[in-house]
Amino acid sequence: MFGGPVLQIRAAEDVDLLLFNGNVYTVNEKLPKAEAIAVKKDRIVFVGSNDDARKFRAPRAIDLHGYTVVPGLTDSHCHIFGIGERELTLNLEGTNTLEDFLAKVKARGAQTPRDKWMTGRGWIETFWKPPRFPTRQDLDSVAADHPLFLTRADGHAAIVNSAALKIAKIDKNTPNPFGGEILKDKATSEPNGMLLDNAQELVAKNIPKPTEAEREQALLTGINREIGLGWCEIQNAGSHKEDVDLIKKGFESGKIKIRFINCVFGPGEDAQNFLKEGATLNAFNHHFTQRTIKVIFDGALGSRGAALLKPYNDAPETSGYLTEKPEELRPMFEEALGRGIQVETHAIGDRANRMILDLYEAAFKAVPPNERKIGEPRWRVEHAQIVDLADIPRFAKLGVIPSMQPSHAISDLFFAPARLGMDRLAGAYAWQSFLKSGAIICGGSDAPVERGEPMIEFYAAVARKSIKGESGDGWHPEQAVSREQALSMFTIWPAYAAFEENEKGSIEVGKLADFTVLSQDIMKIPEPKILKTRAEMTIIGGDIVHDATKKQTE
Repeated sequence: MFGGPVLQIRAAEDVDLLLFNGNVYTVNEKLPKAEAIAVKKDRIVFVGSNDDARKFRAPRAIDLHGYTVVPGLTDSHCHIFGIGERELTLNLEGTNTLEDFLAKVKARGAQTPRDKWMTGRGWIETFWKPPRFPTRQDLDSVAADHPLFLTRADGHAAIVNSAALKIAKIDKNTPNPFGGEILKDKATSEPNGMLLDNAQELVAKNIPKPTEAEREQALLTGINREIGLGWCEIQNAGSHKEDVDLIKKGFESGKIKIRFINCVFGPGEDAQNFLKEGATLNAFNHHFTQRTIKVIFDGALGSRGAALLKPYNDAPETSGYLTEKPEELRPMFEEALGRGIQVETHAIGDRANRMILDLYEAAFKAVPPNERKIGEPRWRVEHAQIVDLADIPRFAKLGVIPSMQPSHAISDLFFAPARLGMDRLAGAYAWQSFLKSGAIICGGSDAPVERGEPMIEFYAAVARKSIKGESGDGWHPEQAVSREQALSMFTIWPAYAAFEENEKGSIEVGKLADFTVLSQDIMKIPEPKILKTRAEMTIIGGDIVHDATKKQTE
């Protein structure tokens, strides 16, 4: 059945994997659609029609029965340890009322030994009535016998109880650390339990560190979840040395199958050591690359830590804050540019975005191309959520890549009008404006801040509506992207952002054989059905690492 001559490969040559009867979107302009793909070792050797594919011999020839195949999807911004920890600790997602939130805490407290720390993540007060932050008194009412540290979904705020404050020796006289805030009762000046950004560390440093085995469990749990969702590659948005050691150990043992682009937190000792040691490229057979420093430059919009040019509309006493000092970033940026190290910086507010573009531009001028190890640095801004309209064209002009997470727009925009006022929403989650200015966008999920599901991200990008189909004033539907643009956001553009567009991101002969096989045609089905689409297979380097079709037939 699979013998005979064929284009692109010599007559009757065997291949290792053949996929046929597929609905293939290649993200290759020269051949945008196909039916079949042949793989030898970990590379694509044929893309074309079913008729031509019949000429191959393969030990694994899989009839896709019309399933949709796209290039292996990439999550350009996630926190892989946090994803696993969310699954293993107290998961507070979906607590739609304060009462639900407290009930979950109480239930976990009943199962936890007295005085043992309880940690969790995922709560968000946006949909509570009223939409207020919880307080330490709320937590004390249900779990006074345990020190609690419960992180808001965005990771930029946490609520703690009185026991935790006591352990950390935080009282009304404790000053705010740089880049953070201890929220206090306006009448008594006593801390109310809410800690923003860098203030979280005042309590977090007292929590017993997880063991290496627990950290490994979180890492592998997170990775297995990603593969099951159809992600073939993750770009991990920040890690410390001990994280990197565990990741490499996972590859050495064969436990990690996903492709992994990692970055190191900076400034600090980890970043300085990384700058001296240099990048790691395509280790473990093109599965691990580390060439990037990650900086966190401001807080989040929901907790009012994002640095704005003007005060918050619903809290005029604050305009947010920076979490790093610009003067301390400049020398690191210049050294990174000279050594060929990429930089990505978390910037959510319009002030943070403007200032980081200024800092990038100054570094580019200070280190001209002839003094750089890489002439095209491809530096990134992570989130780029609220950007002054005057600054949007600067991204493309400077060659800076906005790394954005579409789901933020369909969750944040429930409260963004209150935080920002209607005028600033014109530059909020402005995907189409970025694309029209000449920039590309690498799309991600920011999990565990969001769910981390590729179909939610794809849906959010093209629908720009809540998962219930809701829209409203300030949502700027014209900023939604086409389905072709959305597919590029999770395939070829992340590959470009990782300097790997010649290896990944499209289904072409010679590229790595990474594919996501989907249950429905997301390029044509009605928008709500995108959310019901699932990954039938995840194929990385020609290896089927997730197969839901097999489970259906067992």
